[in-house]
Amino acid sequence: MKFAFLIFKYFPYGGVQRDMLRIAKDCVALGHQVTIFTGEWQGQQPAEIQVKLCASNGWRNHTRHASLISAMQQAVRAEPFDLVVGFNRMQPIDVYFAADSCFIAKAHEERPWWYRLTSRYRWFQQAEASIFSPSSNTHILTLTPQEQTTFQHWYQTPSERFHLIPPILDPQRFPSFNRAHGKQWLADTFGILPEQIALLLVGSGFKTKGADRAVTAIASLPESMRKNVRMLIIGQDNPRWLQKHIEAHHLSGQIQVLGGRDDIPQLMQACDWMVHPARRELAGHVLLEAMACGLPVVTTNVCGYAPYIENAGAGIVLASPFTQSALDQALATALTSERATFSKAGLACANQLMQDNPGKAEAKLLTQLASEKNIGSTNTAP
Repeated sequence: MKFAFLIFKYFPYGGVQRDMLRIAKDCVALGHQVTIFTGEWQGQQPAEIQVKLCASNGWRNHTRHASLISAMQQAVRAEPFDLVVGFNRMQPIDVYFAADSCFIAKAHEERPWWYRLTSRYRWFQQAEASIFSPSSNTHILTLTPQEQTTFQHWYQTPSERFHLIPPILDPQRFPSFNRAHGKQWLADTFGILPEQIALLLVGSGFKTKGADRAVTAIASLPESMRKNVRMLIIGQDNPRWLQKHIEAHHLSGQIQVLGGRDDIPQLMQACDWMVHPARRELAGHVLLEAMACGLPVVTTNVCGYAPYIENAGAGIVLASPFTQSALDQALATALTSERATFSKAGLACANQLMQDNPGKAEAKLLTQLASEKNIGSTNTAP
């Protein structure tokens, strides 16, 4: 069958972007053809998948999005597809991969009242409603039960249109890595000595991932502990405001802010703790990857995958509402705890997840939905 995948922008270090490309490759492995329509592609294009770039215009984000959606839909209509899958809020699509948190919930819970009077709010709310309203026929791939509950609270979406995707970990992404060698690699590459404590934060969107919270927590550590801590912050974002925050806490010599990298599994296996105090995170696949690398985690319970950390005993999960003092205490507790216990528990949980979902869950579901759509079209044809 022929699938069309629509996404506003592709770059190698975005979570939904990585999911999109993985699912596209899984569909190809099942014998299907996939064409990706996007406004921008960063990095190498996959040889087995056709990528078509579409133009957009406009001064504001939502006007550019509207223009791009129009261009992508026009391109999709030019050739027949068995299934159209959107990875951002848009219509018309057959399937929506819900990698973004519920927009209207965030607008009411995290924004001032006047934000809901703006044209930006109206555009994104209408785009979301076109997918989740009871009158829509779009199927929705969700990553956590919590987010399905949120969408249904705001839109009363019928349950049968939701499809919960189990978390997936690719064993090939986590080759065995000698920890002693990893510590030496950290020293050679980043100047972090083996006897120092190496912290890691991974995620594009430093504010959303709570990078400033992590910096503040390091600054709050007792001097005897703080002087031995080093941190790497990895992600694709403008680091200027974060660098100022680091400088204000006099930690410039201890914290490095880097761009996106391809050696995240190696970093995870070499570092001592991951700190992920996210302000919001629909799932947080990076938490599962940390477990697969034996890296204990300090995180917040707003992350959809945080229950895996908590239930496995693979780290410390902060309750809501967030307080900086709670994170400060959690980090100090983590750094004085027996790391190996958390690491072993995380590895056991990750291995179980790999056994429970060997892969291609989304691709198999898309194949089923496309078949059902084609059967329905045949049955209703004149």
